[in-house]
Amino acid sequence: MKKILVANRGEIALRIMKTIKRMGIGTVAVYSTIDRNAPHVKFADEAIHIGDNPSNRSYLLGDHIISEAKKLKVDAIHPGYGFLSENAAFAAAVEKNKMIFIGPEAASISMMGDKLAAKKAVKEYNIPMVPGTDKALTDPDKAKALALDIGYPILIKAAAGGGGKGMRVVKKPEDLDEQLKRAISEALSSFGDGSVFIEKYISSPRHIEFQVLADTHGKVLHLFERECSIQRRHQKIVEEAPSAILGSELRAKMGEAAIKVARSCNYRGAGTVEFLMDEDLNFYFLEMNTRLQVEHPVTEYITGLDLVEEQIKIARGEKLNLEQNELNLQGHALELRVYAEDPLHDFLPNMGTLSKYKVPVGEHIRVDDGYEEGMEIPIHYDPMISKLITYGKDRDEAIQNMIQAIDNYIIEGVTTTLSFGKYVCRHHAFQSGNFDTHFIEKHYDTEALKEAFEKEAQVAGLLALKLYLKDRTILRLPNEPQIQ
Repeated sequence: MKKILVANRGEIALRIMKTIKRMGIGTVAVYSTIDRNAPHVKFADEAIHIGDNPSNRSYLLGDHIISEAKKLKVDAIHPGYGFLSENAAFAAAVEKNKMIFIGPEAASISMMGDKLAAKKAVKEYNIPMVPGTDKALTDPDKAKALALDIGYPILIKAAAGGGGKGMRVVKKPEDLDEQLKRAISEALSSFGDGSVFIEKYISSPRHIEFQVLADTHGKVLHLFERECSIQRRHQKIVEEAPSAILGSELRAKMGEAAIKVARSCNYRGAGTVEFLMDEDLNFYFLEMNTRLQVEHPVTEYITGLDLVEEQIKIARGEKLNLEQNELNLQGHALELRVYAEDPLHDFLPNMGTLSKYKVPVGEHIRVDDGYEEGMEIPIHYDPMISKLITYGKDRDEAIQNMIQAIDNYIIEGVTTTLSFGKYVCRHHAFQSGNFDTHFIEKHYDTEALKEAFEKEAQVAGLLALKLYLKDRTILRLPNEPQIQ
């Protein structure tokens, strides 16, 4: 490979290109009109304008991106995550046009992208699954009968879904009709497919996922787990590796299950197998994400591997030069997704201009971002500004490093989730490891966060006053430099 096009934007495009450049490979960026001056565009060796701001007129135009890539004699395309990363037709079209798709084969993407097909494939490997249907549903009467058989509460999920879209929790029979209609409607508008299925709702679940790597020579490895239970609207916001509750025996068991899931779809590249875990530490297959994950940096910290580099090597046909027993957990890592959202008002998007932007620096602090001071957070895309990652020799140290990093992360002009991340890190439930995916419903107190805001504002005010009074005591001579 001499040249790779990254079919994405922002922090993930920049993060991927840093590894590509380090490997001595040329980089090509794509950008919409509003992203013309973005860091990922300036960092790339070459950049091409692919359309207007809405993603369906730029970053989702697979055929146009492929056409431009061919003009620039690109050898491979890396999709990042989101946009076209799990689009089987795009992956197939890249390969058809004699370029390498840095990711799994189209058939694997298609199989794991359909949750019902994925469950069917995984079932043959005797991997535990949440009780539920194995066929798509649209008939309310059939849904009622199946729900009674499974037992309430149940979860309605879009078969082609992700990111919490097309998902509804139903706690009693009389709510089923309305929630089923809403789930089908949302699935249809979000994915163009109204198919849904029903499964038992686990009331206090942990969301634990395993990173896998698979080469084209038959070797599949797992790189341990990530805990992703701190969520809002079924979407992750705080992740860590490893999980605070897994022992070595359970970790090995779940890791082996993740490897089997990858084998079930003849997987190639980096992927993530997601599980739900109940209060008794029973785990169930949830889904497989056939791409790089947002939270991949925490795995990089605890393994010492560069997952993008591994993806590229696998795409070049190289063998994994690791063995499972050679992989060891090294310390602990946390990631906070820094969104332009207001945590005091139901995490509503809070777009605007970054009037002040300064990232924290220091040992064991990593910031993956795609913005600079003065840039606008556009309404057309996901509102994530950056990923803030910290590392420590153990979980306590990683948490303290995260709190310090949040304190030193200066963002003005938009409201962000930094304060929520600090709230989580300081909460006893998180610190003790005794939490689940309902952390926000059970523990999040906006009034407490407001009080913290007020206290910090008072401290900042007192500090400013102290500096002002100190400044007044400094002797000044006319037309002379300040003397202290």
